[in-house]
Amino acid sequence: MRYTSLGSGSEGNALLVEVSEGISTTRVLLDCGFSMREVERRLLLRSIETSTIDAIVITHEHGDHIGSAVSLSKKYGIPLYMSRGTGQIVKGLDNVDVRWCRSDSIVVVGDIELHPYTVPHDAREPLQFVFSDGHSRLGVLTDVGSSTPHLIGVLGGCDALVLECNHDCEMLAVSQYPPSLRARIGGDYGHLANHKAAEILAALDRSRLQRVIAAHLSEKNNSPHLARAALADVVGMDAVEILVATQIDGFAWQTL
Repeated sequence: MRYTSLGSGSEGNALLVEVSEGISTTRVLLDCGFSMREVERRLLLRSIETSTIDAIVITHEHGDHIGSAVSLSKKYGIPLYMSRGTGQIVKGLDNVDVRWCRSDSIVVVGDIELHPYTVPHDAREPLQFVFSDGHSRLGVLTDVGSSTPHLIGVLGGCDALVLECNHDCEMLAVSQYPPSLRARIGGDYGHLANHKAAEILAALDRSRLQRVIAAHLSEKNNSPHLARAALADVVGMDAVEILVATQIDGFAWQTL
């Protein structure tokens, strides 16, 4: 299994997961928060034709995650996976191959197994996902305001983790954002601060963890240095690789 981010942040998110078994290859795109042309361009930079994507999976209806997913699904005939709550918000689903997901009900796409799980975020029915090829597990947790025992249990024992480190609390507090927006971002249904991400990481079973990637960083209220430092405080002695996803480039292919 290998995976790459096409971009991560408030201006757009997309994560590509690929599993090759023998002569078959399965590719799943988690979120599609860019224009159709931009998704196609970013995939080509990774030597991937959009027509080879087997499924687009949407975590929730916010624009930086759903983006051009419906248009891409229609253009290429790619099945679109989402929760029913998300589907109640998304427009234009006529003539789209929509397949419903719900928390803790495993979804199989080719050689990839997806475990959806619910998270606290200000969306209709948000889901995050763990990917598995039967040998390795990749956990994804972004767009979440606070921890829950359930997500701690689901993400335990992963080999790699893409973990939201959205903001530094002090930077957010003195930012030019209006008070209502600061309250939303920092609230229990908003986005993870660096220290909250570190607390989640500390609570997980990390016995198999090889790599953690800080994701969905705010360009105005965080820095790669601060996000990396928060995670290093937890795994610095565990020989765990720490990377940071960017809005422009995401991150390069990583392999498990």
